[in-house]
Amino acid sequence: MPQLQQNRMKNLIKSGKPAYGVSIQFASADLVEMIGELGFDWVMLDAEHGSITPGNIGSMIMAAEIRGITPIVRPENNDPAVINKYLDRGAMGVQVPHVNTADEARAVVNACLYDPQGSRGLGGGRMADFGWGTPTTEYVKEANRQMLVCVQIEEFAAVENLDEILAVPDIDVFFIGPTDLAQSMGHPGNNGHPDVQKVIAEIFDKIHAAGHASGTPSAVEQAIKNTEAGVLYHYTHIPTFMSAYGRQFMESVGRV
Repeated sequence: MPQLQQNRMKNLIKSGKPAYGVSIQFASADLVEMIGELGFDWVMLDAEHGSITPGNIGSMIMAAEIRGITPIVRPENNDPAVINKYLDRGAMGVQVPHVNTADEARAVVNACLYDPQGSRGLGGGRMADFGWGTPTTEYVKEANRQMLVCVQIEEFAAVENLDEILAVPDIDVFFIGPTDLAQSMGHPGNNGHPDVQKVIAEIFDKIHAAGHASGTPSAVEQAIKNTEAGVLYHYTHIPTFMSAYGRQFMESVGRV
């Protein structure tokens, strides 16, 4: 009888170990497989900013499963109907953008988890073996255990409501989005502004003091610093890969 795949990333984070991933904004199962072959723990499939849709994400999720990495989707918005389409196709977690209140955070949990922890629609898709394998009563329990719920703190309104958001149960990761946070503070494109960095440090402190896991995007040097600071949820971007090696290559052949 088929069994629901284990969430490698969630297991790492729950054991206090960092999980490293890569963000992809366009549909490519081949890239997902490459990321898995390189040894990353997870892949973030970004439907908020890129061309990924419920219609083309399926092969990317299957590629992640083949390579043993965890597929996490960033949906377009905090809409249970949208979220459920991605979860029914096999995403093992969500990273939901622009969560500014405790009610919005609870809505994410409700969309991701089945009763009694939430109210996710039960449709018997491929992750439920199309209704042919594991009894539904067992599937919903295991699906809840394996689901990773991450909310993004990326507007100053969320900072103002942070204590209430952190009190919402069944959220696994609180993710700081520095780019949108900087913009909401009046510093678009300047994530390194002292005021922004001060607020980010305060958010991390609150997340960790509450006993929760934190996350943020980062390149190599910053990822090392963030790991040392206790951040567990990390990802870099495909353009970062291309920039790092591409510039090195062109410099090596004397073209830069």
